[in-house]
Parts: sequence; structure tokens; C-alpha cells
Amino acid sequence: MRFLPTEEQTDFARAVRALLAAADVPAAVRAWSAGDFAPGRTVWRRLAAAGLFAPAAPEAYGGAGPLPVELAAAMVEVGRAGMPGPVVETASAAVLLSRLEGGPGGEAAARFVPRLVAGGEAASLLLPGGGPYALDADAAEHCFAVDAAGRLHAYGGPHPAGVAAVLRSADPARRPARLAPGGGEVLAAGPGVLAAARAAGDWARLLTAAQCLGVGEALLERTARYARQRTQFGMPIGAFQAVKHRLADTLLALEFARPLVWAAALSLDAAEVAAAKLAAGGAAYGAALTALQVHGAIGYTEELDLSLWLRKARPLRDAWGTPRECRTVVAGSWPHARRGTPAT
Repeated sequence: MRFLPTEEQTDFARAVRALLAAADVPAAVRAWSAGDFAPGRTVWRRLAAAGLFAPAAPEAYGGAGPLPVELAAAMVEVGRAGMPGPVVETASAAVLLSRLEGGPGGEAAARFVPRLVAGGEAASLLLPGGGPYALDADAAEHCFAVDAAGRLHAYGGPHPAGVAAVLRSADPARRPARLAPGGGEVLAAGPGVLAAARAAGDWARLLTAAQCLGVGEALLERTARYARQRTQFGMPIGAFQAVKHRLADTLLALEFARPLVWAAALSLDAAEVAAAKLAAGGAAYGAALTALQVHGAIGYTEELDLSLWLRKARPLRDAWGTPRECRTVVAGSWPHARRGTPAT
């Protein structure tokens, strides 16, 4: 048995990385933070045309999936490049809608999913238990929200009427929005919507974990490069053991998280997804702390591209499942928890 990505999966991730490397993503991030979405949407359309969202939907709706491993591999590259916008939410919205078979739900899937997968349209997403805010709802063409009663609402965008307020985030390129309750067009309702929402939530948590892994890798790469360039007492600071140990610990945390992400993508088990998110989110946040310590005061400056990834680490760690929420899911999957007996 071979526990490594296939050649096709590696090629897909490599193609996404090359596309993002050819674009000026840092400039798009800064423009997005200022409310100018045009540069980011240009990159977005190129990603959609290259098939980034195809693994999130079946062929019936213009996709190639569901292929969670391929999509997770691509999301690592999205995180590595620091791509702005509701990338995870758009893919998860396609998963949600694709699972609504028959009736109004099936009509909604046929109406929206092809546009999300290949049309380059973005979607924000709000699910029960997924947090109180919809990411970048003011920038996306669509915003989907599932309420606790199992009703699926659709708000038109960008700047949909259902957006009550856009709030500030630690990462200026993440724009959480509060939606007006009970608004929008009701596309479907019932237990099937809640089941689809749970599946979409697991995908969102998995893809965010993959994005965290990419952010952590980008931070570590830049920090190691800086440690080789900056000198102190006539030698590179990377030669000092304290710096070496910190970088090594960061690398180990990322490498420990990587197989958890792939295992979760293979199984889509809720507990494995939560474990992957916990490990990858913690590793990305640890990489940010290491980057700040090694760079010193210059790491705080907005002019340095490093700040674009530093600001993402903490919000991504908490998005689609805080560490506490993920630990609760993992702990609840243990046999003693299912039996209701205390752990020994």
C-alpha cells in the first residue's frame, strides 16, 4: 500500500502552484484588504478555469469529483500563495448544493453549482455550528446560509441586501459579514439540508486545515531564508542553535500535520478531519510565532510580504472549528466517550 499522493494529484497541485506563482498574489491581497476585489477576482477566474473547484462537485454539475484529496492538495497551494477570498467556502458550497438530490434542492444544484465550479463565481457560506459570520459576503456573487431549522437561504451578491454589517478581522483580507436573519431566497428545507450542511462543514474544515498547512509552509520557507541572510556577530543567525531548534520544531509540527490532512481527506471522518484541523492550525500558528521571533521588529511591518501570511495564521486556525471545538470532536470519538465512561 502506497501512502503518497498519486502522480495525477501531484500534477494538479503543481499546476495550481504554477498558476499562483505567475500571478501577483500579494498585490491582490493588499487590494482585497482595501476593498478592491478586481485583482483577486482575476486570479480567481484563472483558478476556476484551471479546474480548482472541479473536485468539489460531481460530473453531473460540471465537476470531476467528489475528490477531496485532490482538492485538499490544491488548497495547500492556495494557502502557500496567500490567496484572498472565500475559496474554501465556494468549494464547500458546491459540496452542499451537490448533495441536495431531487425537488427544489436539485434545481438549486443545477442552477448554482456549474457557475461555482467553472464559471468563476464566488460563494460565501454560513452553516450551523460553523461560526456566526459569512466570509467575504460583500465580495461574492452568492451567499448561502443554512439555519438551525434546515432551511437553505440564498442571498444575491456582490453586496447582497442580506449583509447587515462587514466587520474587521486580524487579517484585513478576511472580511467576516453578519447576515440579516431570515432573509434571502429559500432554496430548500428539511432534514436533507441539515445532512448536506454537516457534510459541507466537514469539507470546509478539511480544506481550511489544508490551507493552514500551506500558510505554515510559506512562513517557514521565508523564515529559513531570512535566517540564512541576516547576520549577527559576523555570522548568519541561522547558525545559532536556538534559531535552528525553533525552525526544526516548526518543521516537525508541519510534517506531523501533513499525514493527518491526507488521512482526513481519504476518510472524511468527522473526528479525523477535526484532528487534522487541530494539528494543521496549531502548526501554522506556531510557524507565525517562529517567523516573528526570527524576523524581529521587521516582521511587524506591513511593507514586508511576510505580514500577509502572519495575519492569516490565527484567523485560519480558528475558522471552521476552533482548537477547543476540534478537541471536543476528537475526544467524543474515543470509545470511552461513546460508552459514557470516564477516561483512564
